[in-house]
Amino acid sequence: MVIGLGVLYAVIGIITIGLVLLHSGRGGGLSDMFGGGLGAAAAGSTQMERNLDRLTIIFSLIFALLTLVLAIVINA
Repeated sequence: MVIGLGVLYAVIGIITIGLVLLHSGRGGGLSDMFGGGLGAAAAGSTQMERNLDRLTIIFSLIFALLTLVLAIVINA
């Protein structure tokens, strides 16, 4: 069980890192490569950016929950 949770934890962590890197920052970020910068400059926050924000929050919460679960399972 610990190995399965560890693998899931690593996968969720990599996905979360990727989602964070896709956000546009001051310099544009990696989202400019996928067309995110053009709409954001013209209209503020696009639907795609809002969905990216939601996905990032969801995966971050899953990552935090898995951290707690792994801590409990390993110490038990």
